[in-house]
Amino acid sequence: MAKGAWGLPQWIERGVADLFPAGTAEGASKDPDQQLAARLAEAEREGRPLRIKLGIDPTGSDIHLGHSILFRKLRAFQDAGHTAVLIIGDFTARIGDPTGKSATRVQLSAEQVEANAATYLAQLGQGQDPSRSLLDFETPGRLEVRRNSEWLAALDLPKVIELLGISTVGQMLAKEDFANRYGSGTPISLHEFLYPLLQGYDSVAIQADLELGGTDQKFNVAMGRDLQRHFGQRTQFGMLLPILPGLDGVQKMSKSLGNTVGLSDDPLSMYSKLEKVPDAAVEEYLTLLTDLDLDALPVNPRDRQKAMALEITRQRHGEAAAQQAQADAGKLVGGASGSGAADAEVPEASLAEVNFPAKAFYLLSAVGICASSSEARRQIQGGGVKLDGEKLSDPNQEFAGAAELEGKVLQLGKKTFRRLVAG
Repeated sequence: MAKGAWGLPQWIERGVADLFPAGTAEGASKDPDQQLAARLAEAEREGRPLRIKLGIDPTGSDIHLGHSILFRKLRAFQDAGHTAVLIIGDFTARIGDPTGKSATRVQLSAEQVEANAATYLAQLGQGQDPSRSLLDFETPGRLEVRRNSEWLAALDLPKVIELLGISTVGQMLAKEDFANRYGSGTPISLHEFLYPLLQGYDSVAIQADLELGGTDQKFNVAMGRDLQRHFGQRTQFGMLLPILPGLDGVQKMSKSLGNTVGLSDDPLSMYSKLEKVPDAAVEEYLTLLTDLDLDALPVNPRDRQKAMALEITRQRHGEAAAQQAQADAGKLVGGASGSGAADAEVPEASLAEVNFPAKAFYLLSAVGICASSSEARRQIQGGGVKLDGEKLSDPNQEFAGAAELEGKVLQLGKKTFRRLVAG
């Protein structure tokens, strides 16, 4: 099997941005505490799986493809026989990770966190066939789902003081987000300094061999190593993966920026969004979100883009649904109306709650294709809305009743389609 720069199999190294400690393939010490390849070899000799940690704070309810990069790597370790330890940060989510934040996060209630955690696990594949889920919940020994309230809620004040004594204010202010806020005079609450310490203590509690994180998580992952060392444990390795650019190809994928593809997106929406990813970002999507052999793909950028969109949709929805989505996208985006739109399999939007007569801007928000009436007005005025292939130009265009719209396809841009139904 081919080895990469760190002496690791390609399935491990693919897409990895940073690994620390980073023993290299050439002249490596072969120390299992300094080289991941040596730790893997040691575990194989001893017949034990490595414990691969990934912590998630369920501060929202939706998982998008940007999040899925880490879960895909976690699944790769599962498939290789190792134990994935998925930590639901039900305790740390109440603090909120300060990484990437310019102000203190709003603290969530325990009930909000648990409700979000349930939706996360469902999207990751809990209760589903492992062949179609992001993580393998079924194979014995491959997954532990832990909540960090198991150990963090029981910490007494002496233990908290001990944790605080492991780090310094200078170390905390070396964290870029804290440094920026401190320099600009933006308040930093003392409880935020606890976050990296508590997250690091998770590594101690589950005795992690390796922690996965985004490139923005290096401080937190390194803190886990510091705490393991303090408590006399073997230190974990840190494996960091890139932050996926969103559909704009520039800014990171984020729901607040409206540039995401959700794991729960229907096949047509998923394929249509991915098919429009800018050329400059396609290689990152292929590398981070698929296992396709990049050298075996067509050289033509458009064909590579389609191959990427088809493969990611197939992973989530199966081969038949992905092929159907590709065919339907061709009919709909190509401006087809009449028989083309009629034949396409398009997610439905009910007109049952629409109060008729209805103006176009109200219709778009009422069926959920736009978040608000004001957004719907902007989209229509910007020329981004079609009804059965015909552009809607007047936000105040009025529709008398559901019968006038039944079966027609409402389209927003080139990525969102809904077939209107009366029921």
